[in-house]
Formats: sequence, structure tokens, C-alpha cells
Amino acid sequence: MGKNVVEKIDDQVKIKTILVSVSDKSGLDAFIPGLVDLNPDILILSTGGTYGKLKEILGDRAKDCLKQVSDYTGQPETQGGLVKTLDFKIYLGLLTETYNEAHQADLKRTDARSIDMVVVNLYPFSDTIAKEGVICEEARGNIDIGGPTMIRASAKNFIRVASVVDPATYPAILEKLTASKGFLSLEDRFGLARKAFEHTAVYDRTIADYLAATPITDVSSCYKSGE
Repeated sequence: MGKNVVEKIDDQVKIKTILVSVSDKSGLDAFIPGLVDLNPDILILSTGGTYGKLKEILGDRAKDCLKQVSDYTGQPETQGGLVKTLDFKIYLGLLTETYNEAHQADLKRTDARSIDMVVVNLYPFSDTIAKEGVICEEARGNIDIGGPTMIRASAKNFIRVASVVDPATYPAILEKLTASKGFLSLEDRFGLARKAFEHTAVYDRTIADYLAATPITDVSSCYKSGE
């Protein structure tokens, strides 16, 4: 099967469904209520500690617009939160194209929704390895998998999806959404995609540099033999 070539898109996309999963929760207390004010029918999907924080921020409004990813996908989180968002229904929602009939049929078949915005920042790997006496297992545990995957999927599909990775950009995004009555333009989404791929590139480079500089003796000393 050949690759699909997109020829038709919408310049302006209304933000109706968002996925929020962040390590750095700063700025959410203004950003999330602002999104709900703009579109009271918005659906916010979230995970773990982020879900708890959003429930606290939204108060009584949470029951109408906030849902755990596990309730949406029908799959519980793996112990320790190891697998939360790596689910077909999530990535279908991130990668589908508006005018692709097969994609739209897949959404209907799985009772999934198109996801219009991802708000994600990553496990603090650089902060972890900067700590004195950090061991390899602590570093390994702070290698984010789901976060970069969501960022890359949403940024790849900038023709429809906004990928938001930096809390410092929340006020500007909210200002643009307010001015456009809840829509983001292709220019906005493309600019966010640029930031998103830069973000994951720096993150991966930090991990690669750490692993390259870590002797195998330091790695093996972290673990007991399973034999």
C-alpha cells in the first residue's frame, strides 16, 4: 500500500479535544480553565498525576470535560505508569487526517475522537542526571517514552494538530485562541511543530550523550544477576 498524500486541509482548526500529560505542571492553572472557558464542550484527556492536578484546577467543571486516558481507551495504566498513552485509539486520534475517508471510518469504528491539541512535557532526564551520586537505574527510569511519541505524532500531523511542549507558550496560545474564538491556524500549528521537534531532539541528544559517557561497569553495578 502506497503512502497517503494529503492535498486538502483546514487552515483554521477548532480545539475540541486535547490530551494533557506533563511533568512540569506550571501554568496549567490559567491555561486549562482558559481553554474550557473558550469551549465549554471541550474534552480533556489526561493521565496519572496530571489528571489529579487538572481535577483540582477545574473543580466542579471537571465532571463535564475531564476524562482519564484509561477510561477513554478501556486499558488501565501499567504498574508504575510505565504504559499510559501508548494505545491505538490515542494515536488514531493524533494522526488521522480530516479529509481522509478511511481515517474517519477508523475513528467511527473504534469510537475514537480526533485529538486537536497535545500538551506534553517530558520526564526530567537532564535534572535527574545532574544530581550528585545518581545511578544508572535512576537515569534509565527517567527516559520518557510516551511523551516524545505523543509529541512527535502530534507535531508530524501539524496539518491538523497543535503540539504544545513549553509552559512559557501557554499565555500566547490562549491569547491566539481567544482572538480566533477557539481556533488555531496552520501557521500557529507549524510554529508549534518546529518547537516540538527541537524539544525532542535536545531530549534525545541528552540521553545519548549520557549513555555514551557512562561506563558499562557503572551500569552493571546497578543490578543483581537474574541468573
